[in-house]
Amino acid sequence: MKNVLDIVYLIPLLPLIGCLINGLGRKSLSKGATGVIGSGVILVSFAISLWAFFQVRAGNTHTAEYFPFINVGNLKIPFAFQIDQLSVIWLLIITGVGFLIHVYSTSYMHDEKPEHFGRYFAYLNLFVFSMLLLVMGANFVIMFIGWEGVGLCSYLLIGFWFKRDEYARAANKAFIMNRIGDLAFLVALFMLINRLGTTTFSEVFTNASLAKFSTKEITAITLLLFVGATGKSAQIPLYTWLPDAMAGPTPVSALIHAATMVTAGIYMIARSNLMFSMAPATLNAIAVIGIATALLAASIALKQNDIKKVLAYSTVSQLGYMFLAIGSGAYVAAVFHVMTHAFFKALLFLGSGSVIHAMGGEQDMRKMGGLAKYMKVTNITFLIGCFAIAGIPGFSGFFSKDEILAGAFAKSPVLYVLGLAGALMTAFYMFRLYATTFNGQFRGTKEQEHHLHESPAAITVPLILLAILSVIGGFVGIPEFMAQGAHSLAGFLQPVFKDSYALLPVHEATHSTEWLLAGLSSVLVIIVVAFAWSRFSRKPDLEEATGLGKILENKWYVDELYDAIIVKPVNAFGTFLNNVFDKKVIDGIVNGVGKLVRYGGRQLRWLQSGQTGAYILMMVLGMVLIFIVQFFLRK
Repeated sequence: MKNVLDIVYLIPLLPLIGCLINGLGRKSLSKGATGVIGSGVILVSFAISLWAFFQVRAGNTHTAEYFPFINVGNLKIPFAFQIDQLSVIWLLIITGVGFLIHVYSTSYMHDEKPEHFGRYFAYLNLFVFSMLLLVMGANFVIMFIGWEGVGLCSYLLIGFWFKRDEYARAANKAFIMNRIGDLAFLVALFMLINRLGTTTFSEVFTNASLAKFSTKEITAITLLLFVGATGKSAQIPLYTWLPDAMAGPTPVSALIHAATMVTAGIYMIARSNLMFSMAPATLNAIAVIGIATALLAASIALKQNDIKKVLAYSTVSQLGYMFLAIGSGAYVAAVFHVMTHAFFKALLFLGSGSVIHAMGGEQDMRKMGGLAKYMKVTNITFLIGCFAIAGIPGFSGFFSKDEILAGAFAKSPVLYVLGLAGALMTAFYMFRLYATTFNGQFRGTKEQEHHLHESPAAITVPLILLAILSVIGGFVGIPEFMAQGAHSLAGFLQPVFKDSYALLPVHEATHSTEWLLAGLSSVLVIIVVAFAWSRFSRKPDLEEATGLGKILENKWYVDELYDAIIVKPVNAFGTFLNNVFDKKVIDGIVNGVGKLVRYGGRQLRWLQSGQTGAYILMMVLGMVLIFIVQFFLRK
């Protein structure tokens, strides 16, 4: 048996093969065969990823060069994969959570026509392939190919039901906003190539290579990379596409929000951690943008009534926490929260899909209520997801979010206070959602109540598995102040971040301080959870919002602001170019040349009239003209 690290190319190759089979055979394959192929290739990829994980844990990292990809002058970029502690964590998340989402999709999308069912799974496989390429690439160019691939797949999947205009607009919005960030990423990439002549990580991230840059250049490159990350990972100002991305099928929302696209920015910065650690100004900017995004999105989630919108803004907020961790220099905490967030956010999105399925497509929480007695599995698993994201002690979100807050406190107590405020808002809006949806009296129609039922096993089994992971997933990162040496994730990732941690200033809080911080946040979160549960179980938030609530319900009018200062001026400029510059100037020149040629031709035709008298006249006039020139004008 070959070493598994020699066959890691199969991890992305299998989803690509699944995409081709389902895409090309969508008109001939049955739904069952499509589902088995689409899910099966991801399961095998997960098995190889798990095997690779054990190899890496044993100390065997691996970089494989397969063929020269770009070979121009001195620039040589190979098609190569890098399997190490960081990439293998992402491989497990993408393939593991991705497989459960594929299985869930076989039931959730079953009402689609066979041709569309095959198209859906082809896109889903392609999405996973692109994300795997992104995290396995051993250089920035391969990473960028995967980066663009997930952008394309998100466009295809968000706009899957493209005949509905609002879904098509949501897909366009995601595509265009991501292009802004991608441009910044490309500029940073060109700056690296210009100075170093390479994009390979093992050659770029060395002290000798980075010493060729001034501090200003390092800051500029890292800021550009961060702008790229704000597009993919939905941070201020490029976050508004993500809430609209829920226009796609619910399993797609789970895949985008939990396991693939939105974590791309976190991965890219984590991979480039040494460069970012050499740019303290960039880290400060990341921390500020991260906490601002976390608070803004959490405040919006407080007053949303669409169950998926609450979860969407929650994702934006949690991503803000991950960037806060990076800005605080707590890289392990950021990766840890990516992992736990993948579990409980996939669980919550798939749980919301189960609810929407039972409600016949209804997404407004004000028209639900009392679903707990009809959907026991969905109810219990969704509640576990709420406990996890709220940070209730013992659940996975508690460990990772608490580690981020501790890192923020070490950098600045102000960041800690703001982070704690965001955590309390998270607990409030999640249990407002839970109580409004699952507790109290049912508020839907009689017909909806008659059809309420628990989802089939293809939906509930993934929910149960994700719920288990949402409970136990945090125990890989038990903090040092609770148990010495129990943070196995930090030990596993130590080779990736050791150079950065040697470079960054040490701001460690004492164990007694960490106990105090964890205790304070836990007590406050439990109080907020109890209040929200009690408040919205008895009296759901059904009335029309007014005042600040109205502003929050309308998302601080950020979309309207973008529309007023960017979209409308750009459209007006385009209309001006079309009506004035294009029609009057460009068309005028083109039409003028045509008229001139036509007029000239009309005049010249008299030279070929066929009348002998006219020819003789022209000949005489020509002779007279030559005579005048020869005798009067020539000197």
